[in-house]
Amino acid sequence: MRDFASSGRGRLARLAGAWAALTIFLVLNTASAFAQSDPLPSWNDGANRTAIVDFVKRFTTDGSVDFVAPADRIAVFDNDGTLWAEKPVPFEFFFAMDEIKRMAPEHPEWKATEPYKSVLANDMAGIEAAGMKGVGEIMVATHTGMTTEAFSKNVADWFATAKHPVRQKPYGELVYQPQLELLTYLRDNGFRTFIVSGGGVEFMRVFAEKIYGVPPEQVIGSSGVVKYELGADGKPELMKEPKVEFIDDGAGKPVGINRFIGRRPIIAIGNSDGDREMLEYTTAGSGAGLAVYIHHDDAEREYAYDRTDKLAKLDKGWDEAVAKGWQVVSMKDDWKVIFPPSK
Repeated sequence: MRDFASSGRGRLARLAGAWAALTIFLVLNTASAFAQSDPLPSWNDGANRTAIVDFVKRFTTDGSVDFVAPADRIAVFDNDGTLWAEKPVPFEFFFAMDEIKRMAPEHPEWKATEPYKSVLANDMAGIEAAGMKGVGEIMVATHTGMTTEAFSKNVADWFATAKHPVRQKPYGELVYQPQLELLTYLRDNGFRTFIVSGGGVEFMRVFAEKIYGVPPEQVIGSSGVVKYELGADGKPELMKEPKVEFIDDGAGKPVGINRFIGRRPIIAIGNSDGDREMLEYTTAGSGAGLAVYIHHDDAEREYAYDRTDKLAKLDKGWDEAVAKGWQVVSMKDDWKVIFPPSK
């Protein structure tokens, strides 16, 4: 009996040792496989991809002279034209147009009144002729005079069903696959990723976490005045008023970053002159900063526009990028794919 017990214990010990060795082998090899996997599979090898990866490695590796603590690893992204498409007009304006059509039965006078008449007729030339005054009227009609909760529901309902009128795809499928990978790559390396966009903050917050993984509190955008009041049921509510509070574009972007983040980013990515000051601010810190422009130069897979575009001009920013050595990512040359595979 003693021999059997002793022999049994020996076999169990050997089995336990073998199991431990196998477990260590699997863990090490799995970790190695993950380490060797490509974090940016939709990016072509080249100077821009290398610059981004090298920057992240330098600033996140313990012992590196450039090491930055996780609390200061801030990356800011513009939205329209940087994280998703923005042509022929920014998607928020398509939302506003669709809202005018949805609300039209309650406003029969719109059929004969500009700019609503042109919106109902899908007459983009007529909308353009109405100018900024007309655009402002459309935005006021669809973005104000309601609670923040009601507005968020309108956006969520629209986002769940609407399709881009040209590409006939849901707007959530017109995000840039290489940028989704970059957002994930940065977060995997301890970065907090923020959206800093001229778009409406309450519009973007509805879908930013779902499609980008960016929570509402890390979305900075233009905003209107919101007023606290008690509703008819006596419950507190926030009403959206037809007054502009903050424009998060151009020089407003560094102001917004300071106000809402309180730390200078070390990575900034945009696509137009409206992002230039954000990139300048990012690269003016005590340490090196990475500034990246996305250049729309792929008319076949997306759109091609830069110096002469009316809504998203990349002119002065491009000259500054060349002068200062910022990265200018070519959608045509640097990205293997533009959009995620269709669902």
